[in-house]
Amino acid sequence: MSTAALSPASCLSIELRVKLNRRQFLLLTAGLAAGCQTAKDVGVSTRTINAGSVGNYTNDGVYNNFCDEGIFLIRRDGKLFALSAICTHRKCKLNVERDKSFYCKCHGSTFDPNGHVTEGPAKRDLPVLPSFTNENGQLIVTIAAT
Repeated sequence: MSTAALSPASCLSIELRVKLNRRQFLLLTAGLAAGCQTAKDVGVSTRTINAGSVGNYTNDGVYNNFCDEGIFLIRRDGKLFALSAICTHRKCKLNVERDKSFYCKCHGSTFDPNGHVTEGPAKRDLPVLPSFTNENGQLIVTIAAT
């Protein structure tokens, strides 16, 4: 029967039967599971942290006052920004080194002062976190809720 001879109603009743071997089934299942995880991640909730007055961060450098919250505040060349203090490899908290780079004591990953990976096992750079100064001069940083 040619597809031109099918009416719209008969198209609705066509069954698709696919025979999968074990490997194809496992790959399909893994793909579906990954898709479900991605869909779950899209709905990640966030929280905001008030890091205090921007006047507290006038000197260039790394401020680790909110390291326990997962944030480094960095002032460089007149700009203030927030960088994640969580390693992108296995979510361990990072330490600030003397040269303003970052080190993960769990697995040895290192990041330069801009948050770029310099040594693995981490493969992804540290994310810059959204931040803004509110009407009261307070620095507000948004991070993913844990």
